[in-house]
Amino acid sequence: MNSQDHPMKPVIVDPKTTARAEAYALWMDAPNPMVTFFKTLDVTPLVRLSRKKRLKFNMLLCWCIGRAVEKIREFYTLPVGRDLLRYDTLAVNTIVKNRNGEVTSCDIPYSSSLTQFIADYLRLTREAAERCENHDLTDSMVIGTSAIVDTELDGAVGMNSGIFNNPFLIWGRYRRGLFRTTLPLSFQFHHTQMDGAHAGRFLQRLQEGILALEKPAAGAGTGGA
Repeated sequence: MNSQDHPMKPVIVDPKTTARAEAYALWMDAPNPMVTFFKTLDVTPLVRLSRKKRLKFNMLLCWCIGRAVEKIREFYTLPVGRDLLRYDTLAVNTIVKNRNGEVTSCDIPYSSSLTQFIADYLRLTREAAERCENHDLTDSMVIGTSAIVDTELDGAVGMNSGIFNNPFLIWGRYRRGLFRTTLPLSFQFHHTQMDGAHAGRFLQRLQEGILALEKPAAGAGTGGA
């Protein structure tokens, strides 16, 4: 699924008619329904592509996140309040430092074309930074991210606001090794939305997608996926 100029609004679905019926019954009223996984990624291909093409590392990682999510159906359904909403488009959120030195939230519509995603990312983050205004895509399923690049991190837990149930990834500065570069990160998700197996599949797809960038066919990096 690619970004659209006018995505359809999310629709409320009856949990009993979905594969998440049992999870909805078990987890919607849980004191803390959020689950966090930790994983260390090999991001060597991303670092190399970033340097070769002079592209932002975090921008490339956000695109890889969207590509890993794209074909996992559980990511298109999200508990919001007491409702279960189904979306038809994806977006990846990034945090931008604005011209006042504060932070601004910016949702980037996901496109399977890296060229299109880069254009949207650069334009929207620049506008958000200049205007000091959040850019929200409320009609898309948003995958949250936060890059704490001032230090190395293993991840973060305990982000249960009770309001923001979206999947969320946090990472710090990547770590250079002798031959490979790694990036520890955490992935938080609402247990009503997905089970551990779905989250694990996403993280594995994310790693495989990054490593695939080393293949000659992915060398250009900026065409359609």
